[in-house]
Amino acid sequence: MVSGPSLDEQAYVRGGETQTAVKILVVGHFAVGKTTFIGSISEISPLSTEETMTRAGEAIDDLKGVQSKTTTTVAMDFGRLTVSERVVLYLFGTPGQQRFVQMWEDMARGALGALVLVDPERLADSFAVIDLIEQYGLDYAIAVNHFDGSPLRDERALREALDLLDDTPVVTCDARDERSSAEALITLVRYLMDRAR
Repeated sequence: MVSGPSLDEQAYVRGGETQTAVKILVVGHFAVGKTTFIGSISEISPLSTEETMTRAGEAIDDLKGVQSKTTTTVAMDFGRLTVSERVVLYLFGTPGQQRFVQMWEDMARGALGALVLVDPERLADSFAVIDLIEQYGLDYAIAVNHFDGSPLRDERALREALDLLDDTPVVTCDARDERSSAEALITLVRYLMDRAR
């Protein structure tokens, strides 16, 4: 288990003012929209390690429902979002494929929590991701990435399908939309702050 720091352990000085740096993981299964999410919300040009998918990867990665996907994250995505004068989020997007799961432990170190992106059409793909986040002892919120044409899901049914605790936040977002992505992150940060009290 990787233990995370508390909010007050994250303080640093920037421009003469004390700010709190918060490391957040953006996680989810393969092709759920993590790179898009960080790209839509980061106030800096996001660092992305997207590479063209190869024929070898096609044999391993399940492209069902995402046949048009041509690139994949091979290391991580990174972005930054200032949510107030005092709080800055550093966003680390993890690769979604099982073969990259060994990187997660290093990425989880020092993280305060995780935003788990979920595709409502592929809920079963999220089970292993949630198990891993719980194994690392990270608090998390669920962000259901609402894709074009997909029906909105009932929150109670989602909670039951994902076997979530009653207090685990569940929000719907569009990873392509800055405002929607920001609202999902704010939900997570509020939850983390409530848990720290």
